[in-house]
Amino acid sequence: MKYQSKQKAVILLSDGTIFHGKAVGKSGSAFGEVCFNTGTTGYQEIFTDPSYSGQIMVATNAHIGNYGAMEEEVESDSIKIAGLVVKNFSYEYSRPGSKSLQSFLEENNLLAISDVDTRALVSYIRDNGAMNAVISTEVDDIENLKKQLAATPDMKGLELASKVSTKEPYFFGDEKASYKIAALDLGIKRNILRNLAKRDAYIKVFPYNTPLSEMKAWNPNGYFLSNGPGDPEPLENAISVAKQLVDENLPTFGICLGHQVIAISQGVKTFKMFNGHRGINHPVKNLLTGKGEISSQNHGFAVDRESADANTNVEVTHEHLNDGTVAGIRIKDKNCFSVQYHPEASPGPNDGTYLFDQFIANLK
Repeated sequence: MKYQSKQKAVILLSDGTIFHGKAVGKSGSAFGEVCFNTGTTGYQEIFTDPSYSGQIMVATNAHIGNYGAMEEEVESDSIKIAGLVVKNFSYEYSRPGSKSLQSFLEENNLLAISDVDTRALVSYIRDNGAMNAVISTEVDDIENLKKQLAATPDMKGLELASKVSTKEPYFFGDEKASYKIAALDLGIKRNILRNLAKRDAYIKVFPYNTPLSEMKAWNPNGYFLSNGPGDPEPLENAISVAKQLVDENLPTFGICLGHQVIAISQGVKTFKMFNGHRGINHPVKNLLTGKGEISSQNHGFAVDRESADANTNVEVTHEHLNDGTVAGIRIKDKNCFSVQYHPEASPGPNDGTYLFDQFIANLK
């Protein structure tokens, strides 16, 4: 496709700022909170991660699509981002056995725009914070887009787990495995399930609003609270489940949104970050061992450090070295721990996979 033949497109931010580009295929408009990911690879995993539901993704890497798309590199059953913004979109791809990223986007009916000055856009977001935006090919109707954008709900206070959670319980792994783990699906990634299954666990994945009594009826050895999108505060059932798990001292592990839910269940506050952390090379320090870890991260909310430090039931176990935010906690004298980052994501480093081993050890 020649550059000249592409349809004009814009990304309009809620403060009225406009960046221009070209449509990668389909036309129309897509609304969501604009955010950016600094990963140089793994775009397919990012697009299908349920934690990104409701967000317009800006890719900071200059080229997206070079190595195509493969079925086994998805983290859920479909693309979950609301829209995509890139600098250079690669219609050609190099990897044997793959298909074009363009066809993958078309199959998932995703609106994407390219030829955007993403360096300027990301710089603007970094200075002004995450905000709602619309990407659109309706370039001659900006005023109408502004009205629609003004009506788009903010991410703060937005409950999105119900949009991405399974509707019915399902199983993952070998039913003859040594351990049974009940997972509360707030937007779970497949690679989390793979990491648990390869450690001799059989997982039953429950909808986000499942009461603990229903999960306990399966007689699991331990409980997992998953990652997911949106604000943790509206997740009343998940918070209640987490509190009961801690009170009854049942083996529990939480990642990302699940980590925030566990913190709230203990009276610790969370907050919406100015920009969030999204990338594959974030430095984390394990405060228990003193070791550094290179981590994959994707979150726009975080556990409040001051609130966590003041809570006598909670110990901060990991911190993000770029800004000192909470990257992990454990509940004192209880079989419960959680991390803000994604140990199942291995973009080269496997620094966080020990956390799955730690969880399995806790089941024993």
